[in-house]
Amino acid sequence: MLENKKIVLGITGSIAAYKACILVRLLIKKGAEVQVVMTPAAKEFITPLTLATLTQKPVVSEFFDRRDGSWHSHVSLGLWADAMLIAPASASTIGKMANGIADNMLVTTYLSMKQSSTAEGKVKAPVFVAPAMDLDMYAHPSTQQNLQRLIGYGNHIIEPGTGHLASNLEGKGRMEEPERIVDVLEQFFAKQSLLSGKKVLITAGPTYEKIDPVRFIGNYSSGKMGYALAEVCAERGAEVTLVSGPVSLTANHPAIRRIDVESAAEMYEATTRCFPDVDIAILCAAVADFTPKVTSDKKIKRKGDDLKLELQPTQDIAAALGAVKRKGQVLVGFALETDDELANAHKKLKKKNLDLIVMNSLQDAGAGFRVDTNKVTIIDRHHGLTAYDTKSKREVAEDIIEAICNKQ
Repeated sequence: MLENKKIVLGITGSIAAYKACILVRLLIKKGAEVQVVMTPAAKEFITPLTLATLTQKPVVSEFFDRRDGSWHSHVSLGLWADAMLIAPASASTIGKMANGIADNMLVTTYLSMKQSSTAEGKVKAPVFVAPAMDLDMYAHPSTQQNLQRLIGYGNHIIEPGTGHLASNLEGKGRMEEPERIVDVLEQFFAKQSLLSGKKVLITAGPTYEKIDPVRFIGNYSSGKMGYALAEVCAERGAEVTLVSGPVSLTANHPAIRRIDVESAAEMYEATTRCFPDVDIAILCAAVADFTPKVTSDKKIKRKGDDLKLELQPTQDIAAALGAVKRKGQVLVGFALETDDELANAHKKLKKKNLDLIVMNSLQDAGAGFRVDTNKVTIIDRHHGLTAYDTKSKREVAEDIIEAICNKQ
């Protein structure tokens, strides 16, 4: 999976920098082309000459070559690379990455890597981060917050191991072993082809049900879960149609085609129109169950103390798709519940002819609307159930896509 892959290896100021030599050899043995970028502090632990000899490429560390003034282009590195791996990643570099402090070549390259241009448009190059530091530094709230922020940006964190540290203490903070890091990269690139050639339909965000020109009935959905699903599907090789309610998010991957809608009726029309041509449909949007029976074309003025608003049911998108689902199509629904969660999710799964349902509960901290995390349970039509811990919505999206791929 790493044959002919171009990898930027970032090395920071950590005692674990010596492991970078092993990492380089393993990557090259797998057929990868490696370009090393070092922070100034990293050169105190391992020499650029050693790494240049192993990679057969000059090591990049400074913005300019002091001998002739030539510029080392972080932009060119971002265009060149298929992935960036930062191993070891010190607490200082993780903090700079999380907060966009581009005061060295490595962090500047990282920021360029996130939006590398291609002939088809702009696409995110994957970035893998392997932390290495003392146990107290790793456990510090600031480090953990920075790691969560990096995950939220779409980076992949390779968890450090537990064991004997350079401080002679025992605990979590050891950089993962080079062999395992290479395995993580290989698994990632293997997954990239899992949805190759597949067409995926995803709904995301809320719907707004108009009352008058200035008021609507809506909900708290931010669209983050649906957009994370769209990005992961596109990265796995799928052609994605994203039917989005009104949100402030953007879809950056060139394989994502976005259709903007506002109301439940508009989402129903777009979704039912697209569904016959797709292999997988994931209904993540928080669609209104009711809409005003009568809409005013002028702002409703206050008259007396009461306003009676008569509502009527919206069209049920999941039920409509489940009724026409053809053999081989996979239909996935979501169930956000406040009580009797599993019973309600099982009922919805069966009633709407879904293949999988993703259940989450507003009773769980870190789940639901307006947060960057989620805690889900995935249930299949044969009553198989997998419960997951609280994770970032990006990680939850990866779990959901893996469950879908296991059904293919």
